[in-house]
Order: sequence, then structure tokens, then C-alpha cells
Amino acid sequence: MRRTNWTAVAGAVVAGAALAVGGAAVAQQQDFSKVEIDAVKVTDHIYMLAGAGGNTTIQFGPEGVLVVDTSFAPMSDKILAQIKKLSNQPIRYVIDTHVHGDHIGGNAAIAQAGRTRAGGNVVGDLGNGATSQAAIIAHENVLTRLSAPPPQGQEQVAFENWPTETFIGRKKEMIFNGEAVQILHQEAAHTDGDSLVMFRRNDVISTGDLFTTVMYPFVDDANGGTINGYINALNAILDLTVASNVNEGGTMVIPGHGRLSDEQDVIEYRDMVTIVRDRIREYVKRGMTLEQVKAKKPTFDWDRRYGDGFIKPEAFVEVIYKQMAAEKAAATPAPATKGKTQNKRKGSGE
Repeated sequence: MRRTNWTAVAGAVVAGAALAVGGAAVAQQQDFSKVEIDAVKVTDHIYMLAGAGGNTTIQFGPEGVLVVDTSFAPMSDKILAQIKKLSNQPIRYVIDTHVHGDHIGGNAAIAQAGRTRAGGNVVGDLGNGATSQAAIIAHENVLTRLSAPPPQGQEQVAFENWPTETFIGRKKEMIFNGEAVQILHQEAAHTDGDSLVMFRRNDVISTGDLFTTVMYPFVDDANGGTINGYINALNAILDLTVASNVNEGGTMVIPGHGRLSDEQDVIEYRDMVTIVRDRIREYVKRGMTLEQVKAKKPTFDWDRRYGDGFIKPEAFVEVIYKQMAAEKAAATPAPATKGKTQNKRKGSGE
């Protein structure tokens, strides 16, 4: 098994995050021909594929193949080659954990290499078109972001990469390959369209960028992300995990970027994010400016581990400060007007 090329991973994070919703310009600056994929066995029927872009999760069995996140478009052939090594069954489903281009760029190529399941009147009415590709599933907010006009300077994501099925509310569930698969929406976290994917029989969770092992969280406030929602999502992961021995082993966690993990890894990451958030919240309550908070270095304890990732400590601090300042402002009562104050005094008999 090859060692993961973390330089390529870091470059992929930069590309995917800079594009936010998946345009091709930044991705074209990378030489994907040199990227090798590590196929990491998680269980007998689930593998993690790590290369450029976000990690891809593969679940396979007698009914077919389910893919969670599809990396960049240029990685599609390599991902499909790995899938063929694991299963000769068709790809039936693609699930997008969120909207970023390093996780959805290969949607079209990978979905078109598969076939969805349909029958009865659906096939009768639509013919071969009813089953011509795998279904692409995501939360409704992913489709809303992809179909909106792109920010200035970014390209519209190709229609073929858009979800073909969306869900609203907290979750979508299905049985596939004899296993309950839960797609669990996490509100206003990394973005506003994030989903965890829980494979219940295999006891595996695919998190997308709600958890990584290689950088500080990317709280994409431009796409509806919040630090409080991000922490809530990490706690939601921990509500699902069960350790086998002193928080080690047990439920396996496939992160959006980085190595295969377990409950203890998520605990440590959750604690880090919570502590940094709480430090900055306290500084904001004291009336400190952003520059004063940065000078306090609230991430210092973890900078050697995460500080060289795509999200630099200063950027992480800045987005939290902005949101904690807004939280403080929302909780501060509006000052009473002069007229209301005078009326109150008259009524009190003072």
C-alpha cells in the first residue's frame, strides 16, 4: 500500500476551498497525472480512497457500489479503476457530503459510469434514460448553492455534476447491500449543506469536511458555515461512535482529508475546536479587538500540528472572532429610547 502524498492533499484542499463550489480553473493548475491513490481497507466492504481532493468512501456488495464524494474531475479515471478492483457490480449511488469542488468534481464521470435502480412505470415511461447513470444524492442546500449564479470570477459548476436527488430536513435513509445507510444533515456547520454518512452494519462514518486530521476547520461562512454548527456536527459524530477499548478502535471515521480515524481522534479535534472557540468568545466579551485577540494566540497549543494546513491560525481566529462578535451583538439589549425611559419613570411613581 502506498504512502499518502500529503503535499498533494494540501494542494487539493487549497483548490477545492478556493473555488468553494467547484470550478475547474484552480484544479487545472495541479498535475493530477502524478497523484497516486491509496486504497485503505476499512472493513471487508468499505474502503477509503485517498489521493488528491477529499477522501472518497466506497461501499460495495451484491447490489452494487455506493460512492461518497468524488474528488476532482481529473481523478475520476483513477477512482473508477480502484472501484473495479473492488467490485464488478455497477455504481448505483453517489452521495455528496457538501458543495466544495474537491468533493464533487468527479460526480458526472463517476455517476455516468454507473446505473441507478428503477422499475415499473419509471422504466416504461423513460426507457433506458431511467437507469442510465447512478443517482447523485445530496442535501437540498447543495443543489441550491450549485444552481445559484456563481460568485464573481468563478465558473458555474457543470449541470452534470449537480445532485439528481435531494432531501430536506435532518436525514435520508435507505437499505443498500443489506445495510442501513443514513445520510444525516448537519445544519450551518462547515457549510449549510453538510451531511454525515453512517454505515450502520459496518459501523463506519464518512464525515466530509466536518472532520479532518490535517488542518484547522474550514468554516465556510460564505456558504453558510458557522463555528457553533461545526462543533455541533463534531458532537453529532461522537453521538454515533462507539469505542472498543479506552476510546480506541470501534466505529471507524473516514475524514474529509487525512488518515482513517476513530472516536478518540474526533474527541481530540472536538476539544481543540471548542477550546479555541471559547477562548475567543471570552476575549470578545472583554471587548478586545481582532488584533488584540490574534496577539493572544488562542490556537498556539495546536499550531505545530495544524498551523501549516490550508486554514492558517490567523484565518481560523478571524472567522471565529467575527461570529462571536455577531453573537455578542445579538445578545446585547438595544438601549431604551429617551421617550420610553421618561414614560417608565412616570408610571413607577418616582
